[in-house]
Amino acid sequence: MSPEVKNKIVIHLIEFFFVGLLMGVIEDLIAIRFATDAKITFEVIKIAFLVAFPFAFISEILVDFGVFRKMFKKRKKR
Repeated sequence: MSPEVKNKIVIHLIEFFFVGLLMGVIEDLIAIRFATDAKITFEVIKIAFLVAFPFAFISEILVDFGVFRKMFKKRKKR
């Protein structure tokens, strides 16, 4: 794989990671607002970010890198 292709893949993963993170934070803020009637403050945004971060990481980085696919292929061969 050429360095240009690797660069494009890394940029793609970073873009989708940040989009996934942003969408996760927005989703959490909407849920917090409707479920609790809490005011959206910086502290609430920080908590929503901390909750969304691991899910964005898992869904975008690990899945796109094929870590799970590799694990399932190894199990399937056994």
